[in-house]
Amino acid sequence: MRSAALAVVILGGAGAGALGAPERSLRPADRPAPVGDSQAGAAMPGSAVIETAAPDPAAPDPAVTDTAGPATDAIPDIPPVNDTVTMAAPAADLYSVAKVPLPVGPDLPAVRPPVRPLSEQIVAAAARPLSAPVFSPDDSLRPAFRPDSIVQQALFGKRKKRKGSVCGNIDIQGEKVGTYGKGGGCTIPNAVRVRSVSGVRLSTSALMTCDTAEALNTWVDKGVQKAFGKKVVELKVAAHYACRTRNNRAGAKLSEHAKGRAIDISAFTLSNGRQVTVLGDWGKGSHGRALAKAHAAACGTFGTVLGPRSDGYHRDHFHLDTANYRSGAYCR
Repeated sequence: MRSAALAVVILGGAGAGALGAPERSLRPADRPAPVGDSQAGAAMPGSAVIETAAPDPAAPDPAVTDTAGPATDAIPDIPPVNDTVTMAAPAADLYSVAKVPLPVGPDLPAVRPPVRPLSEQIVAAAARPLSAPVFSPDDSLRPAFRPDSIVQQALFGKRKKRKGSVCGNIDIQGEKVGTYGKGGGCTIPNAVRVRSVSGVRLSTSALMTCDTAEALNTWVDKGVQKAFGKKVVELKVAAHYACRTRNNRAGAKLSEHAKGRAIDISAFTLSNGRQVTVLGDWGKGSHGRALAKAHAAACGTFGTVLGPRSDGYHRDHFHLDTANYRSGAYCR
């Protein structure tokens, strides 16, 4: 404890002397030689210190301020600093430690990564002849080499389809009929004869109102094709306009068929030629499930939807009409 305290006092005195001339020295004063117990100035085990040259007794102490000289005296030359690191041993004296050279670090990696190889797109673009035409969304909205015949064919097909459309909908193909009926309430104002809806043909052209044609078109596009995986090419029409009572019963009210607001569908023909019938396939396998989905999809698009579960009159077809009910659609 006494030797340690003595070392602290000595070091403190050296520091006080160094503070006296901050403008005349760019580094702390040299540490004085250890006195007293040799362990007071010994380095701690495992510590690293920088070795400096031993002080020359004949040289003047730079820590002492020269009060006689002017304030602008030149700063004395600073001796070079030894750049070797010494490792102190536990029992070694402060000035008898082994010299250890500074470690040399590994080679640093390059400042930037190697040049990235050119991509195939850049190589292809560079090899493209300068005389080749350049197209962009601002220059062309269609393929560069589309033949004019394809354009004319598409425009002609569209004009032809529009010419054959009714009810202001290009997807409803047919012809206008005008007012049609046999009197006695069996009259259709502005009737149309529909041949196909949404690209699906009807087995026979059907007389109906435009409201009914629009509902049929929506049902086929959104319901039937979705239920059958867009494979339906034809609807089998069981009935359309007919001046009769409901279910042909005497004394019953006029059917919606008599007003051109109903159509009966009994089968769906698929693109592979298979005909799915309501009578034969309802409730059977995948085709039965498709029929059930198509039946359910019609509810809401049409005001009345009747099928095999409603009664015996509809065991072999779907009855679809656009009657309006204050209570909402009636679906069975």
